[in-house]
Amino acid sequence: MRLAKIDWLLAGFLVAAATAVTACGSSNKATSGLPTQIGKGEGQLNLVAWEGYAEPQWVKPFERNTGCVVHTKYAGSSDEMVTLMRQGGGGQYDMVSASGDATLRLISGGNVRAVNIDLIPEWKNFIPQLRSPSHNTIDGVHYGVSLQWGPNSLLYNAKSVTPAPTSWAAIYSKKYKGAVTVPSNTIQIADAALYLSKTQPSLGISDPYELTESQLNAAVSLLKQQRPLIKKYWTGAADEAELFKSGDAVIGAAWPIATTTLEAAKVPVKEIIPSQGATGWADTWMISSHTKHLNCAYKWINWVSTPQVQAQQASSYGETPANRLACPYMEKIKAGSCGKYHANAPSSYFESIKFWKTPVKDCGNGKHDCMDYSVWQKKWTEVTA
Repeated sequence: MRLAKIDWLLAGFLVAAATAVTACGSSNKATSGLPTQIGKGEGQLNLVAWEGYAEPQWVKPFERNTGCVVHTKYAGSSDEMVTLMRQGGGGQYDMVSASGDATLRLISGGNVRAVNIDLIPEWKNFIPQLRSPSHNTIDGVHYGVSLQWGPNSLLYNAKSVTPAPTSWAAIYSKKYKGAVTVPSNTIQIADAALYLSKTQPSLGISDPYELTESQLNAAVSLLKQQRPLIKKYWTGAADEAELFKSGDAVIGAAWPIATTTLEAAKVPVKEIIPSQGATGWADTWMISSHTKHLNCAYKWINWVSTPQVQAQQASSYGETPANRLACPYMEKIKAGSCGKYHANAPSSYFESIKFWKTPVKDCGNGKHDCMDYSVWQKKWTEVTA
């Protein structure tokens, strides 16, 4: 799925880039060391990434034009990514493609550095919701750039699930006992919290990732009630697709890649964003605080944020690009893919997605009575045990 003339685009961009990295003089500690120019690459770049985020069709042209040879360590979970960056950031790994349930952990731990978005020309073409999202931007300081995303949609077998659902209530219904599947992921608690924020407003949930003890307990209680209905907690999109292919599951929470896989296999599935909205993941390329290859890191962010490469990755992995200019290139790769992955959706669609962010004690209202991620992990273990 290589795009024509992709090499000249990178070459042209890099010729236009500046030739040296220098620190700016901001008094803000987080931004005091921001580069003001991009210099010559240091020869290599070591990534921690989700599998499928460093494919040859966009890595090889990058290497040829920058001299930055890419080495990739694939991680299987957000927790693994955090561990790898904390243990080997800078010494072993320069960058990580962290999801929103990991980003604030990396920021608070000092494992990643702020970035200068003025050095990322395509940033201005991102959908507004991913220019300064709360999962990677704090007090106006950017700690990376979200480049690809996807919703956690409601997926169902249109022949087995009738009438067609419009609410998340369907996955909590005894009607489908033993045929429900949802992700095996701590952040799934937020899906329950989002549902409760609309169906039980008296709980006072305004943000599904900022939960007090009583709000968290309410979400966990709902998930424990759901537990007997679950056929399996899936660990990957392929895992979920097999459940639907075999008929073991007929309804559940899903990523778009599972939907397209099942449609290609002629399984009669449909997906929707329910009336309560949905959570969603947005993956951020973040730079280690101790990287020795800063120029290569900025060159990588700029390369993978171009609309051509955005389209390649979106089409290859089955996700939505952040760059609004990627649609024409997606259509060249596969007709209809822009609409399929909602890349051309109206603003109201993006506003219905509550992007993952790491739960922390700070509730954003001057109080510190929210439950942090470590508490969420313990509660999720209680649900799935």
